[in-house]
Amino acid sequence: MTDVSVAGTDLPVADNMEVLGVVLDRRLSFDRHATSVARACNFHAHAIRHICHLLTTELALTLACSLILSRLDYCNAVLHGAPASSIQKLQRVQNTAARIVLQVPRQSPPQPLLEELHWLPVRQRIDYKLAVLTYRNTSTPAYLSHHIRPRETTVTSVLQPHHYSTD
Repeated sequence: MTDVSVAGTDLPVADNMEVLGVVLDRRLSFDRHATSVARACNFHAHAIRHICHLLTTELALTLACSLILSRLDYCNAVLHGAPASSIQKLQRVQNTAARIVLQVPRQSPPQPLLEELHWLPVRQRIDYKLAVLTYRNTSTPAYLSHHIRPRETTVTSVLQPHHYSTD
């Protein structure tokens, strides 16, 4: 650990710190954050696994969403661009949750389970959150707003999200 001198006072620099539930490290790799989230989620997954045989699939799904997926989604936008190893830790947690909810063996391939539950994989959840945050941002700068216009909707695209094009 090194010190930083501010106004003649030496202040210690921490290797990591937690701000609003997000663990920040010196290099902003977010690996410790991913590890922390995975640890908390695994604790709840283990607890749900013990009582899953007593639950309906719907109740197991509700518990998994409220205790595990909500933690995976909280502040996950900071993980955009994070190393694959950090995302993989969280993906393993989500895969475990899917196996528990659907009560399938631990070695079952996760992709069909995620599709059955209509869960996006972790990397896509991060991208989706960023897209939603960007779309909901109504304060578009003037220099950009006049370049963006909604596409014409057709009968087949009425139920799909609006797509925007640039001039």
